[in-house]
Amino acid sequence: MPHYDVIVIGAGPAGLMAAGQAASLGKKVLLLEKMKAPGSKLLLTGKNRCNLTNTSPVQEALGHFNKGGRFLTQLFYRYYTDELREFFAELGLPTVVQRGGRVFPESEKARDVLEVLLSWIQNSGVDFITGTAVTDLIIRERKIHQIVTANRKFQASAVILATGGKAYPGTGSTGDGYAFARRAGHKIIPLRPALVPLITAGDTAQKLQGLSLKNITVNVWVNEKKLAHLFGEMMFTHFGLSGPVILTLSRQIVNYLQQGNQVEIKIDLKPALDHAALDARLLREIQSQGRKQFSSLLEGLLPKKLIPVCTEQTGIPRNKKLSQISSTERKQLRYWLKDDFKFLISGDKGFDQAIITTGGVDTSEVNPETMESKLIQGLYFAGEILDVDADTGGYNLQAAFSTGWAAGKAAGSI
Repeated sequence: MPHYDVIVIGAGPAGLMAAGQAASLGKKVLLLEKMKAPGSKLLLTGKNRCNLTNTSPVQEALGHFNKGGRFLTQLFYRYYTDELREFFAELGLPTVVQRGGRVFPESEKARDVLEVLLSWIQNSGVDFITGTAVTDLIIRERKIHQIVTANRKFQASAVILATGGKAYPGTGSTGDGYAFARRAGHKIIPLRPALVPLITAGDTAQKLQGLSLKNITVNVWVNEKKLAHLFGEMMFTHFGLSGPVILTLSRQIVNYLQQGNQVEIKIDLKPALDHAALDARLLREIQSQGRKQFSSLLEGLLPKKLIPVCTEQTGIPRNKKLSQISSTERKQLRYWLKDDFKFLISGDKGFDQAIITTGGVDTSEVNPETMESKLIQGLYFAGEILDVDADTGGYNLQAAFSTGWAAGKAAGSI
């Protein structure tokens, strides 16, 4: 039976980092990936450009994580953006900082990131087997002993579970690692899709399919109480809502929905203007363009595709002369632009279209310095399998690389 010092299960960003780090310490390392091609999900990140990390200060970055993000505090002070960018620079992959502190490979190609990582682990001496799924972990006397695949067994002094979450299952993230962790005695925080598009009731979103809105504020109302808001960009799809702001807010919205709450999204199309300033603008334009039609006013306020929805929902005919617009109708338009353009959320697109998984291995049962299980000697965790998830912007990949780095270094030091 082959024996390895360290076996890493899962060849995503966390697993690749962990395997390479352990091998760099002179350990005999095996990396197992159940898919035929490694890094499938990595290739999708950042719209195929791979948003590696973010230059936000550590404390600011931690604020973008769920409550489990506190688990990463000391780790981020040891291995964060500067260290990761230096790592890739040494591998011959320069990086650039773009809007919002987002860090990308200079080539803006996720494929380049995967290729340098694969070249690195090969040069580090990692044995790499793809198309092989792990079926069981053998634990004896609270220590890792063996792993079992469909046709082979391997002995190991340390095993790093970097199997990912349940998001994008087509890339291999089908939640296998949670079953292994649970059988090892670990608590699994309930799993939910996160950074996921939302489904809306009615056909309004479908009418607006393909339209993107920039510089708007999305307000989340739960049981008729405003509980969250975010400024930025969103888009309409044939099923509902998506885009950066929607994906970020979805982490909270999915929870509200699963608790049986009524959730509405109200879009403030003119967040730079308060009601008084917007009313003054509308009045000024109505008075100065009195002979023109209502649709002419809307052309200066809204994208063309949104105008029919506005006239339908406000009930103001598009061919009505501006001089005939009453104060009540002007108020109605103002409220629609600020508060009444809304969507009832009926669901989410689930793990198939979620970018990440929220929930996972309870971090209270994992050593935050080494990523080793507090329950089983020689068992480590890295990446999305942990109950650690964040907003978009590079934070999730940084967490994957940082936890992979820590687990690889610790397992390789045994």
